[in-house]
Amino acid sequence: MLEGIERGWRVCATGLCFLLFGAGGLLLRLLVFPLLRLMIWERQLQILLARTVIHWTFRAFIGLMCALGVISYEVRGLEKLQRRGLLILANHPTLIDIVFLMAFVRRADCIVKAGLARNPFTRGPVRAAGLVCNDGGPELIDDCVASLRAGGNLIVFPEGTRTLRDQAPRWQRGAANVAVRGGVDVTPVRISVSPPVLGKGERWYRVPRQRSHFVFEVDNDIRVGDFLDETADNKALAARRLTDELAQIFSLETARVIA
Repeated sequence: MLEGIERGWRVCATGLCFLLFGAGGLLLRLLVFPLLRLMIWERQLQILLARTVIHWTFRAFIGLMCALGVISYEVRGLEKLQRRGLLILANHPTLIDIVFLMAFVRRADCIVKAGLARNPFTRGPVRAAGLVCNDGGPELIDDCVASLRAGGNLIVFPEGTRTLRDQAPRWQRGAANVAVRGGVDVTPVRISVSPPVLGKGERWYRVPRQRSHFVFEVDNDIRVGDFLDETADNKALAARRLTDELAQIFSLETARVIA
């Protein structure tokens, strides 16, 4: 009986958290970011301050979820994320992976779906922070490289989207192409969650019997130069090699999610 009560509480608390997340997005769009534009005219400074606001807002959101007993988490190697110009690649098991990562990383940028730039709950933060928009255009990789060279920390999920729990992911080469064309080393972050929660196609109220625990493990950087041919600047081949390496690195966490 106590287990049922505790689970019921987590369902209610999860709903409350998502309600507050949506309300927070509207507040940022309608009040905070318009005030920021009025007070700060320089666009790059606006972006920096907007990303700082999002960073601390997401930290508060994660703290709220933990305080309410919805989830718990731990980070291994957090100090590796306290740098600038990082290309952070992570697997993507849950809906809130990006919330966690942007809460851990300062000056964070990420690739967002074009629809989020039109969503009333998310378009304010997306536009104010100057996040890279995936509208299917060929300039996407150039935008990613430009973000890194400007000192931003770019977060990318090589899967492209969350993968259904009972399917193996298909690793896209876009993230590797950003690393190769930009000459930027990769910082892998392996995400695992047990028991699984908030996967693709899963309703928010389908909480597991026990509280889910997230583990974020930041690996050592992968040198992109190791994948370039010594005799020829074959960037397509280097991207393919790097993608294969990333697939191996994330295979353990993928197996855990599918299990």
